Order: sequence, then structure tokens, then C-alpha cells
Amino acid sequence: MRQKMMLLDFGNGSKRMRQLLVTGQTFALLSFSSMLFFVMLGIAGMAHQQSANSPVNSMKGFAAAVSSGFFGDMLEMEMPAFQSSIETESFNTKQISAMLMRALTDINPMDPKSLLAGELPGMSANDAFLIRSGIGTDTEVGPEDNAPFTYDPLNGLDEDAGTAINGNEQTTEPGREEGGESAPVEGSTGKDDNGAEVKPTTGDSKVVFIYHSHNRESWYPELNDKEKDPNSKTKNITLVGKRLAKMLEEKGIGTQHSNIDYPTAIPGYRWELSYKYSMKTVKEAIASSKDLKFFFDLHRDSQNRKYTTVDINGKSYAQVYFVIGHKNSNWEQNEAFATKIHEALDKKYPGISRGIWGKTAATGNAEYNQSLAPESVLVEIGGVENTLEESYRTADALAEVIADIYWADEKVSTN
Repeated sequence: MRQKMMLLDFGNGSKRMRQLLVTGQTFALLSFSSMLFFVMLGIAGMAHQQSANSPVNSMKGFAAAVSSGFFGDMLEMEMPAFQSSIETESFNTKQISAMLMRALTDINPMDPKSLLAGELPGMSANDAFLIRSGIGTDTEVGPEDNAPFTYDPLNGLDEDAGTAINGNEQTTEPGREEGGESAPVEGSTGKDDNGAEVKPTTGDSKVVFIYHSHNRESWYPELNDKEKDPNSKTKNITLVGKRLAKMLEEKGIGTQHSNIDYPTAIPGYRWELSYKYSMKTVKEAIASSKDLKFFFDLHRDSQNRKYTTVDINGKSYAQVYFVIGHKNSNWEQNEAFATKIHEALDKKYPGISRGIWGKTAATGNAEYNQSLAPESVLVEIGGVENTLEESYRTADALAEVIADIYWADEKVSTN
């Protein structure tokens, strides 16, 4: 009898133990589910915030990703009065799948590297999204920025590359013609004593600032054939900046050009901090000249020749990319400025602009000092296989349209 009672007590205890275990498992499952729910909610919130700032999900990004005919058909559906004159192009399953994949996962099916970009730091630092396309732009091929192999900060610049200490290279003093006579005041036009037409000028005011965050970017054709790294202390992108400044000055636009050689000027130079160094340069320029309005960070792209060259009227030009950083909360203002230049180039030099590209804040700098001024833009001129002569032609074209835009803006502001 006693044994039966002991067995009964043991059975009841075992039953209670199982009930406790079941209750504990249920509690643990509910706790884990609740935690997972809030984690997923947080991830969804961050993804939404990131996608809201990403150009691929904006109307401009979508318009650039699809054909003009397809986008025109969409506008006709929303606005019956609108009639597109562009013939509808087929929008195949591949294009739809690629666009949806990029929008939902930030993975580009055409670029296998993007599969690892989210897992390995630095892999997606060069990811770019087309915001506004140029003529014949391949929407899957954007600007590419590669770090140089090595830098030798102990050697300074040669005489041809300018001074690496103050970095503020001056052309002919703005506001003064040869012979020392004063030029007309800002924005003025008229005739001189001989009845000749006088071009407008900004006078003593510096209104354009040109600089180079990666100042040693060069080109294979301009270097020794044995060079493996297209970077140079002497023959580099600063020469193109100097050319652009000179052409703007000739058009009456007071321009300041910085040719600081950062690897020489910065103790313990680190390439990945390039925009930190150049930001200081831009801030110093703004502090020294309150009239500065336009800011251009000139680079040389790392893509090969077939993506960076165009023939116009029998001459080859280095093509232009405009890059907008989406880490800057006011990037739309910078994009609007770049659009003015892009559209003006398209009219005068069809095909020279490959469009406007946006880089997200997920990785990389993605700010490019553009928060310092609304009319600031990063410009990629040509690639590693272009020549200095081709880049000079593009600098001349840029100077022409930039001057037109500046004087048009001045005319509007004075009316």
C-alpha cells in the first residue's frame, strides 16, 4: 500500500514537472517571438529610412532605370492629356526582375560583387545609382573609384604640378587686364573707349572653387608603360582643374584652384580620409572668400575607355559623370545644380555627359563635402585610359556651360 502511495506521489510530481516544462517552453517561445518581432520592426524601419534616401526608389531613379517609351506610357496613364511622342520599347522580364531585386534587396543581379557588398566592409563603397541618364548611358555601369596601390608622401610635387603647401593656385588676377587696368564690375557689359564690346566679369570676386580630393589621379597613356598604378605626383587631375580655372577666368568668372598634394601635405596621410582633408580645404576657402558660389571636386574615373569616351564632330572627349552623395540630407539641391550642367552639356555636346549618379550612405563617404554648399558637385572627368588632351577638351566644354549658367543666374538675381 505504501509503495502504491509513493508511486502515486511520484507520478503527480512528474506530471507537475512536465507542466512546468511546457509552461517554460511556451514562455520562452513567446519571449523569443516578441524579441524577433521588435528586431524585425527595427530593421524594417531602418530599411525604410535608407530606401527613402536612395535614388533607386525615387521617381528620378525609376525614370532613369526604365526606357523613355515605357515611362512615357506611364505618364499617359496618369495624365490623359499627355501624349508621348516616344515609341514604346519592350520592358522585358529581365529588366523587371533586376529593378525589383535592386529596390528590395540592394543587390544588382548584373553585378555579382553586390552579393557580398553587404557582408564585407568596403565592397559596396563604389555602389552608384543612376539618377539622371545621359545619351546612350548604360544604366548598369557607373563611376568607379579605386584606391591607389601605394603613396610616397616623402616626395613633393615637381614644379609643373604646383605648390603643395598652400595649394591655392592663382591665374591672372581677376578684375585686372594685362597692363594693370581695372576690368568692368561684376556682371557688367558695355563698350570700351574704342567701341568694342566688353565681356562681363566678376571683378575681384572669386565665385568658383575647384579642388581635388584625390589629386594624384592620372591616366595610363600619360604615364610610363611600366606603370601599374595610374597615379602621379606631377601629371594628374590637378592639371585639368588648372585648365578649367583658366578657361573660366577667360570668360570673366573669378576662379580659385586648389592643387594641394595631400599625400605630401598631410602627415600620416591615409587615402580613405581624403574627403576629410579636402573638407578642411573647402572650409578654409569659404572663410577666405565669401563670394564663392560654385564648388567642383574634380576626379578621374577608374572605368576603362569604352565607358568614358565619346566622339563629337570628329574629336574625342573624356566623358563626364556627376556624383551626388545621399548622406547629405539636402542632396536634392546639389542634384538640381548638377542637372543644370548636365542638361546644358547635352545640348551643346551631345553624349559628353554620362549622367548623374547617386551614392548611398550605406557605405563609403557618400557626402563629398556637398553639405557645405547647395551648388557643389563631384565631377568625374574621363577614365584611366583617356588622355590629358581629351580631358582638356572636356574642361573647355565644362567652362563654357558653367559660365553660361553663372551669368544666367546673375541675370535672374538682378532682375
